[in-house]
Amino acid sequence: MPDDLYDRDILACSEHQSALLRRVARDERLNDVDWDHVVEEIEDVGLSELNSVRSYLRQMLVHLLKLYGWADSTACDHRRLELDGFQTDASQRFVPSMRQRIDVTELYRRACKQLVARRMDNRLPRPFPDHCPFTLDDLLEGDLQELEARLTAACA
Repeated sequence: MPDDLYDRDILACSEHQSALLRRVARDERLNDVDWDHVVEEIEDVGLSELNSVRSYLRQMLVHLLKLYGWADSTACDHRRLELDGFQTDASQRFVPSMRQRIDVTELYRRACKQLVARRMDNRLPRPFPDHCPFTLDDLLEGDLQELEARLTAACA
């Protein structure tokens, strides 16, 4: 395998390394396995999944804040539909080992920052709560109407 295959074509490299690992698993002796890159790719797969869940959760928070900030917008039904999809995707990809690596407070801060000065329907949003009113479990499993209500109550 050319030394630069990892940099040139990660898919071909991963397929080649997978084939070599299968041979190693059958107790064949090989010197071609690029262990450093194999280890890096295995780590990246896990980080990619973690980042995916974080992204879905942040998008949930953005849509909840949009529903609150512009409650009379004609886009609310569309936002609820997307919110449901983000929750489903986050829940399906979430695994317990991610729990300690997901900071809902930080995700909320980033969602607020994304929207605080944004205009929709030619208006700025209503002020958002200073603190995130949701837990990780709320976002992964909570009833979406209850989450909307909790956000509104946090602002009262």
